[in-house]
Amino acid sequence: MRISFKVAAASSVAAVLLAACGSSSPSPSSGSTTGSSTGGTATSSKFLGCMVTDTGGIDDKSFNASSWQGMQDAQSADPGKVSVKYLQSTSSADYAPNITAFLSQKCGIIVTVGFLMADATQTAAKANASAKFAIVDYPKFPQTNIDSLVFNTVQDGYLGGYLAAGMSRTGKVATFGGQKLPTVTIYMDGFWDGVQAYNAKHHTHVQVLGWSEKTQSGEFTNSFTNLTLGQTITQQFISEGADIIFPVAGGVGLGSAKAVQNADNAAGTQKVNMMWVDTDGCVSAAQYCKYFITSVEKGIATAVKTAVLSAANGKFAGGQYTGTLANGGVALAPYHDFASKVPASLQSELNTIKQEIISGQIVPATKSPV
Repeated sequence: MRISFKVAAASSVAAVLLAACGSSSPSPSSGSTTGSSTGGTATSSKFLGCMVTDTGGIDDKSFNASSWQGMQDAQSADPGKVSVKYLQSTSSADYAPNITAFLSQKCGIIVTVGFLMADATQTAAKANASAKFAIVDYPKFPQTNIDSLVFNTVQDGYLGGYLAAGMSRTGKVATFGGQKLPTVTIYMDGFWDGVQAYNAKHHTHVQVLGWSEKTQSGEFTNSFTNLTLGQTITQQFISEGADIIFPVAGGVGLGSAKAVQNADNAAGTQKVNMMWVDTDGCVSAAQYCKYFITSVEKGIATAVKTAVLSAANGKFAGGQYTGTLANGGVALAPYHDFASKVPASLQSELNTIKQEIISGQIVPATKSPV
């Protein structure tokens, strides 16, 4: 009997937004964490870029870490002008206090990270029309002082699914999410669609455990931080025959990688592999690189860097940036240790499919807004 980690869908978008991701209390005495890429305090003469993490923390090997990298890259691009810092998130009750703390520090731009921070970000933007905000992973707001940074990851998710189907030896692959949010399920939709496309072309019957794009139902840990759940659900998939796992759960993916490693050790030969999400796993979680066929990336760091520098240079315009295969905002990472293991014919197919997605000849299905 499968252990279920399914999460009921939110009754409405409003209900999801009210559950906004957390950030730690802004008062250092109450345990918040602030930092800058230089470890110092910004001077009043510099443009100050400020970032609020979600509950995964600054070193989640995923979208928080990528966002902070973008902040640091902005500072590195113009160190004489730009300084950056962050406040750490620990619970949803802390979002608004952290944003308020940064407003009091006269930040030139406040970057909030994650779909669940939307409510707190919009509330602050409405109340502070002259302040500038950017949010990672939430579509455009009516407010013109918010720059929405979103990524059409159904596109590279599709490539990842096609690759997984082509590399599977058991005919079963699996994916699961951290929470049932559009920014999570869009990856899973693409992955599922890519597997179906491979099956159609090659007359195979590779199964996807953990998600169905058609029914929008699947497996979720309901956490982006609980590595034990990631390990447990991955062990479950492996026991059911899956030999490639794609966790869409931020740092929880480290638990998944541990389960893959354990399976490798038990088997004596490497029979189970996986794909990382958001970042290049061979860089962010290098200890598990030997298990990563590829990573399904989104260019968060570049998008955040651009948003901060635009604000610093007086060119902030709000609106929405959408990362795609065409503009390099989403991509499959290099194959690294699998460069010689992915058949040349499969690599050629993936290159063709990428161009067909870019041209619009292939439009992967997704029910998630971009």
